[in-house]
Amino acid sequence: MTPPRRSGGDGGGRKAPGGKAPGGKSTGGKTRGKPGDGRPGTVAAARGRGAPTGAPPTNRDFAAARVEARRGAARTGAKKTGTSAPAAAGKAGSTTKARDEGPMRVQRALARVGVVSRRGADQAVADGRVQVNGTVAQIGQVVDPRRDVITLDGVRVETHVTEHRWIVLNKPAAVMTTRRDPQARTTVFDLVEDVPGLVYVGRLDFMTEGVLLLTTDGTAAHALTHPSREVERTYVATVRGDASTAAREARDGVQLEDGLVVPRDVQAYPLGSRRWAFEITITEGKTHEVRRICDALGLEVERLVRVSFGPVKLGTLAAGEARALTNAERTVLDALIAQR
Repeated sequence: MTPPRRSGGDGGGRKAPGGKAPGGKSTGGKTRGKPGDGRPGTVAAARGRGAPTGAPPTNRDFAAARVEARRGAARTGAKKTGTSAPAAAGKAGSTTKARDEGPMRVQRALARVGVVSRRGADQAVADGRVQVNGTVAQIGQVVDPRRDVITLDGVRVETHVTEHRWIVLNKPAAVMTTRRDPQARTTVFDLVEDVPGLVYVGRLDFMTEGVLLLTTDGTAAHALTHPSREVERTYVATVRGDASTAAREARDGVQLEDGLVVPRDVQAYPLGSRRWAFEITITEGKTHEVRRICDALGLEVERLVRVSFGPVKLGTLAAGEARALTNAERTVLDALIAQR
């Protein structure tokens, strides 16, 4: 009996165990981080392998490997997933019509339009700086953004949202998925236009690259990362080890310390120089999941790229660059968000 599948991705805010990620060269795009996985040497030490050598594969290498893999898949009947062409570029992304969310707590009404953070909204209400229809607001007070007049420090805040912004970013390595970093490292918000109320849809860890959605629609962001939606994420890891055997084993499920993971699809194809591209599609929500799966399978990860999130594909979008959603992507995302 096939174990039930859960939802999620490879996000996570904690640094993966191990030493520093290996350095890398700038390979184009607006911003290029250092390739690596943040936990080199864990498998190599156990199996007596030396440190990786040579330059990490580029996106062109991944594309060429996929072509070869699809030829093999046609012979064996294996399922493959390709990449799509990028949509029209746009730093601020695209817009969608906002759904009427009805009454909500006053703190949420303020935070979702970006005038303050959620924590800042709580503090502002507690400090008596927020008024609703001329009366000092109370923590947890329910308001209707369409009708109520809400002010912060005496200035009216327009909390009735009519449209939401969406951005597709190719997150480089060595970039934080956070609003602010105490160590002043580059964050994903440094790479896109400053849009009030913008949030990310699920995390990518510090050294993981690839597709990251950002939106001003907090409700949609929550829905797309909720386990019930089972939104598929596909990753390509550059690995060393017996990736072919690992792929066969992974299809039956991989036991991690926090539960069994059953991937939706797993493929492995050679990149040369003793490297493999290990492509895996998951719907789990465990921290550093793909890295831990590879570790459990005896694979040493050198680079990890998320090539798709649901219907949104990385395509040829350069590292550090952003684009708008396509109409097709928007239609599928709307369907996923509307699921109950």
